[in-house]
Amino acid sequence: MTQPKILVTGATGKVGGAVVTHLRATGVPVRALVRGEVDFPEGVHAVRGDLGDPESLDAALEGVDAVFLVWPFLSAEGAADVIDVIGKHARRVVYLSSAGVGIEEEEPGEAITMFHTELERLIEASGLEWTALRPTGFASNTLGWAEEVRATGVVRAPLARLARPLIHEADIAAVAVEALTADALLGARPVITGPELVTQERQVALIGEAIGRRVRFEEIGLEEAAEQMKAAGYPADLVEAVLPAQAQMLDDPEPVNDEVERITGTPARPFQAWAVDHAADFR
Repeated sequence: MTQPKILVTGATGKVGGAVVTHLRATGVPVRALVRGEVDFPEGVHAVRGDLGDPESLDAALEGVDAVFLVWPFLSAEGAADVIDVIGKHARRVVYLSSAGVGIEEEEPGEAITMFHTELERLIEASGLEWTALRPTGFASNTLGWAEEVRATGVVRAPLARLARPLIHEADIAAVAVEALTADALLGARPVITGPELVTQERQVALIGEAIGRRVRFEEIGLEEAAEQMKAAGYPADLVEAVLPAQAQMLDDPEPVNDEVERITGTPARPFQAWAVDHAADFR
């Protein structure tokens, strides 16, 4: 595939935005799917459309060769129609899935894994060329601590010792661009990780180092954390799945691999680098 035209969904999010940036830097024609007015740099064509309304996607997909698909919902409802529309125009889809899918693929045990598993199955059955990226936890999820860091310098959260190989969104994007523009990852489900396990307590300390002031982790219990998540609007079934799964990782952490380097030729960025890149969000 030479100089494909690519549509990026989730283009205003961390990962989708990084994919747009990477494609633009490599000179690949890129469209960014948006629901409203968004200003992108020169070379990025913003197009209107909504994954919740498959009929709105036809114009955005006209002439597109490949799609980077970020599914923004907590169930697979409506996904089959979206994939059908993509298949009428494009020949390739790269789906942002989850490392958890491969653990219990036949009978997924938690809410996020369930819809990712179904999306992967629908895409594989569609006749499209496909790649399913399975990253571990996103480093950008720690932006949920930003308000606390700015206001108090204290992060109150459960599981101080929880260590994960969080991955920088720029590394996910680099792998995605390889999958979108070359053929080596066709039919692959690469699990991609950060380069090291870093505890949540250490993540907070590294954020403090990046912004030049001490930030402290204050551990709370799982019950209090669950109530906070529900009060913030997270669905109860999601909360009841995520927290126990994270607690299990205390004794059974996610494996670390070098797939980012193998695929892109560049080692995955450590969490420290992510914290420096996003210091302004925490100041």
